[in-house]
Amino acid sequence: MADAAYAVLSRGTDFTGNFLVDEDVLRQQGVQDFEQYAVQPGHPLLPDFFLDDAPETLVEKMEQHGATPAFRPPTSSATPLSGGPIENTFDAIKAVINEDVIKTTQGIYQFDLSGENAGVWFLDLKSGSGGAGPGQPPVKADVVMTMDSADFTKMFAGQLKPTMAFMGGKLRIKGDMALALKLEKLMGRMNKAKL
Repeated sequence: MADAAYAVLSRGTDFTGNFLVDEDVLRQQGVQDFEQYAVQPGHPLLPDFFLDDAPETLVEKMEQHGATPAFRPPTSSATPLSGGPIENTFDAIKAVINEDVIKTTQGIYQFDLSGENAGVWFLDLKSGSGGAGPGQPPVKADVVMTMDSADFTKMFAGQLKPTMAFMGGKLRIKGDMALALKLEKLMGRMNKAKL
């Protein structure tokens, strides 16, 4: 919202490094009527995709407001079926994992995928010689990424930029954001290997 951006930019130069939510900034400025910010007149503000605790909560809130979510959270943490585009993607990921990647990344990732190829997958770029595959990671993940399985495949194939996926609401990230950004380097390496 431009009004919130204006309020933030109007503050002194010492106001930096803060995490802000548009609605909170506007409330601090005394705004009480948010009608002008609604998608349609009379429509309540939708929940913020990046701030809700769980995808299930977001879907429920969006549906209560009459919105149709563009994603569905995974319905089960069961191990996905073998074969298919997700397994092929993880095979390609395994092919580019090496000592250098593990040494420079030092992170464990969990992917909660929804859609046609729903399931939970992990990528270990922290311990030993690394690893990747279906199911929960052997230890707690540093980063959990939630997205549709089709978008996951596109992202690792270089057809969808991770930053655009995140900003467009196609990718939800919990955990260490710096480690999430490091994963983009692995994607670049995979694209060079022609996924």
